Amino acid sequence: MGMTARERIEAALNHREPDRTPMFEYVLLSPVADQLLGRLYAGDPDNWAAFLHELGWERAVRQNAIDRLDLAMLLGHDMMYVTSNPPPVEDADESASSPDSFSEDPVEIVRRRNEKTAASPPPSDDTLLIYSCLKEEMRRRELDLPILAPAYVHGVWTDVALMQTMILDPDVAHRHFAIATKRALACIEKYLALGIEQIGVGGDFAGNRLLISPEAYRKFIVPEVRRLSRRIHQAKAYAVNASDGNLWSVMDDFIVGCEVDGYLEIDMHAGMDLRKLKATYGDQITLYGNLDCGNTLSFGTPEQVREHTIQCLEAGMGDGGHILCASNAIAASVPLENYLAVVHAYRDMFAIPRLDLPL
Repeated sequence: MGMTARERIEAALNHREPDRTPMFEYVLLSPVADQLLGRLYAGDPDNWAAFLHELGWERAVRQNAIDRLDLAMLLGHDMMYVTSNPPPVEDADESASSPDSFSEDPVEIVRRRNEKTAASPPPSDDTLLIYSCLKEEMRRRELDLPILAPAYVHGVWTDVALMQTMILDPDVAHRHFAIATKRALACIEKYLALGIEQIGVGGDFAGNRLLISPEAYRKFIVPEVRRLSRRIHQAKAYAVNASDGNLWSVMDDFIVGCEVDGYLEIDMHAGMDLRKLKATYGDQITLYGNLDCGNTLSFGTPEQVREHTIQCLEAGMGDGGHILCASNAIAASVPLENYLAVVHAYRDMFAIPRLDLPL
């Protein structure tokens, strides 16, 4: 008899050979999710307002959980990535109506943000209802899929004021990251109490090249991410570092320095080759990915996608340490036939019957 989904994921995370490479989807959005389900997908943030209007807040959250689990079961996923749900009443985002001005002093912008963030309450427990609903629904169906939840608070993507402050006033930048760590730790405690085993840490800091220097990454971000990893490890859970982009110049810091167990958002298009990663770090870290969603899955032919999927599976094989998923989101740019080419290539590789979908 083959492994259960949980056994398969735990084998991959502990570098033991599973019966087959585990798979899941990091972010699966409409319209592909709608087409697979045969209905509007409640897990897509763009659909939230419609479900809230039709069902009310609690029922909309529960439908979100049901839809996520239905997709996972349909596609044979071994785990789930799940973000928190909106609160019952969302506060207006003041920063959205009064964005930072490019003419302002960046240090003052970050200092002001620090004060506001430090004084604000942590996210309410209402935003975590989705996890309780999922656990309840899994118990009802006699299922047991591990959950990965995000605590991505140390990225710098598009935050020009912060990146400038890291140079102009390091103390203010350090305070920004320390406040982020404190808030992330509060969130992590809640995740751990809910029995969530994998927690995403880090955040985007690179494109085709780093947005900050390697020295700045080591100085400002690595120690903070490491604090999160150590708390997660105290609870015998797994810390999964995440960032798009070309990270080769800081890979030792990203993996060893941050003391993480996994690497997610592996960006093939930016030069992060899975075979090289496996050869260099395969005995230290579990690699989540790295199907190229922004290029091959979006613009390739189904046959090209199939070949790409097989190559990705082969590159990740050996002593566990690989979980198949896309490098980022399966969004509107990915045609349904291309996503099905991924699913069918995976199932063919491991002699699993193909999906019979009424599409």
